[in-house]
Amino acid sequence: MQQESIDRLQDLKSQLLATRHASDGWSMKGLQKEIDELEFYKSDKHVVVTGGAGFIGHHLVEHILINTNWNITIIDKLNYASKGFSRLRSIEAIFDDRVTIFTLDFSQPLSEGVVEEIGDVNYILHLGAETHVENSITDPKPFVMSNVVGTMNMLDYAKTLPNLECFLYFSTDEVFGPAVDKSYAEWDRYDSGNPYSATKAGGEELCLAYGNTYRLPIMISHCMNVFGQRQHVEKYFPKIIKTILEDKTLEVHGYPDGKKAGSRFYIHARNVAAATLFLLKEGSIGEKYNIVGQKELDNLELAQAIATCMDKELKYKIVDFHSDRPGHDLRYALTDNNMKELGWETPVGFEESIKKTVEWTLENREWLDE
Repeated sequence: MQQESIDRLQDLKSQLLATRHASDGWSMKGLQKEIDELEFYKSDKHVVVTGGAGFIGHHLVEHILINTNWNITIIDKLNYASKGFSRLRSIEAIFDDRVTIFTLDFSQPLSEGVVEEIGDVNYILHLGAETHVENSITDPKPFVMSNVVGTMNMLDYAKTLPNLECFLYFSTDEVFGPAVDKSYAEWDRYDSGNPYSATKAGGEELCLAYGNTYRLPIMISHCMNVFGQRQHVEKYFPKIIKTILEDKTLEVHGYPDGKKAGSRFYIHARNVAAATLFLLKEGSIGEKYNIVGQKELDNLELAQAIATCMDKELKYKIVDFHSDRPGHDLRYALTDNNMKELGWETPVGFEESIKKTVEWTLENREWLDE
C-alpha cells in the first residue's frame, strides 16, 4: 500500500475511534465504509486481466489503474479486434510500471515459464473471448477454441494459484437467448441463439464445474450491450457515428414488418469496469450477477440519440436481417435484483455516457478507421 493511502487509512481509523466514543452511529457507518473501501482498493494485490488490450478489457485496466494500487498482468493474443496495443497506448497503460503484458493465446495452456513470470495472483478477470456474432455463424471453431477451451486453460492455470481469491468469468446476456417479453435472472436456463453465445454458456458451465470439483473461487457476471471510447468500428455504436459522418444510410436491424427495430439495454464500459471491481469487493463466491444496461433503446432510438448529439440528420432504413440470418436475436433483457441487493448504483448516467462517448469519438476520428 502506498504511503499516502496508509496515512489516509490511519487518519480514518482515528476518526472512527473518536466517533465511537461520541456514539454517533451514522458517522461510524460512513467512516467504516470508507475504511473498508480504502483497505480493499489500496491494498497490494495482483490481478490478471485476459483480453486486456480489447475494448472492455482496456477500460477495466484503466479503471483499476485509477482506483487501486494493484499490479496488473494483461494476457491478450492481439487479434484484429484488439487493434494491437493502440488502446493501451491511448490510456498510457503500456508505459505504467504496474502493468505487465503477455502476448499469447490462452486457447493453448500457459507455459511454465509464463506462469513463473506472472507470479502470485489474487484475482483473475477472464474477459478475453471471441465475441462477434456474425463471425461465429460463419466459422464457430475459433469461438469454441477461445471461449471454451481457452476458459478451461485459464481455469487449469487458476488451480495452481494458492492465494487466488476470485476467478471472475465475464459472460453475456446472450446465453439466455431472445427475451421477447421477459427479463432473465442469473440462474435461468440457457437458450443460446448463435455459436458465440453457446460457447460463452459452455465457459460458464466449465467455471461452475471447476468451482464444484476443485473448489476454485468462481464468480460469474452477465453483461449487456457495452459502448464507449475506442470501440471497434464493426460495433453498432461507432458504426452509427461513422455512417452519419459519411452521410450514408444506416441499416437498422428490425422485425419482419419493417416498422419496429430490435432493442438492447446499453451500458458504458467504464460503468461495467466499476461494477466489476464492486463485485470483487461485495460479491459472493459461487454466485452469478447481471450487470444490467442502464436503459433500453431500440436500435433506431439509439441512432437518433447519437445523431442528436452530433447535430446531424440521420438517414436510415429498417431491414429484416433476422429472418434471412437466424442467430441475431432482436431483444435481450436481464433482471438486476442481485446487484441491487448488494447496493450497486451506476456511477455515470446513460445520457451523459452517450454524450461523452460521441464527443470523444468526434475528436478522435482515427478510431473510426477500418
